[in-house]
Amino acid sequence: MTHTISAEQSAREQELIETVVASFEGATDDRLRVLMQALVRHLHAFIREVRLTEEEWNAAIAFLTQAGHITDDRRQEFILLSDVLGASMQVVAVNNEAYGDATEATVFGPFFVNDAPLIASGEDMAFGATGEAAWVEGTVHDTDGNPIPGARIEVWEADEDGFYDVQYTDGRTAARAHLFSEADGGYRFWGLTPTPYPIPHDGPVGAMLEAVGRSPMRASHLHFMVTAPGFRTLVTHIFVNGCDYLERDSVFGVKESLIKEFTRHAAAEPTPDGRDTAGAEWTSARFDIVLAPAADEQHPESKETP
Repeated sequence: MTHTISAEQSAREQELIETVVASFEGATDDRLRVLMQALVRHLHAFIREVRLTEEEWNAAIAFLTQAGHITDDRRQEFILLSDVLGASMQVVAVNNEAYGDATEATVFGPFFVNDAPLIASGEDMAFGATGEAAWVEGTVHDTDGNPIPGARIEVWEADEDGFYDVQYTDGRTAARAHLFSEADGGYRFWGLTPTPYPIPHDGPVGAMLEAVGRSPMRASHLHFMVTAPGFRTLVTHIFVNGCDYLERDSVFGVKESLIKEFTRHAAAEPTPDGRDTAGAEWTSARFDIVLAPAADEQHPESKETP
């Protein structure tokens, strides 16, 4: 609905913006000044565009207060809010500029844990987590096609019930591990066939999604974080081709290049490493990882001494 305001009213509102922006001119940190002034300009532009009512302003304050109350050392409602608004993915996009055919990045998620167990190539990272077995393999190489040996590959995922190990209260470590790429850049491990699950939706963010008719479901995915000296850290997922939520992932994390085929195999079909599947079906997927050079390697002039 269009709301017409007088020139006098518009001038009054613009004067306020200029006054608030000017109040940050004394900031000793230039970057902080830029951030705060831009925030003010965009926030005031939003308020003016929608002609925000005082009742709506109060509702927004109440929403943020509820988000603060539900946040603790195991749950971060503000990151969840950032995720469902697409802000997290936009930050990822801004900080991971396209470089050649480097693998695309996506959201980190709240369930990464440092010091995950080390597994050898071909071992199982499920550690008893429930779900269908999946064989995952690939290579790690640079944008020129050269293999990257010794890259650290962190992998983690939810079990078939949609829960990560840290969401249980028994202290378990399951469905997470790290391994290293081999001399030819290759890696392989057993994990679980990813399944969709909902983000936590029993708080204010969940209520907001329900109010606007959006699903809290995440598309089926397996997390990766790959690091190697001289290369940009890659945080990404692979997604299961055919998942019902690929086009409506609640945090907008799906990218076409990250959708992979998890090929289904009969129980009697031999596995790549001769594993006994105990009469159960299993899947397999391939994910070849391409790392971009670190920022100072992309722009070597930035390392030069003035």
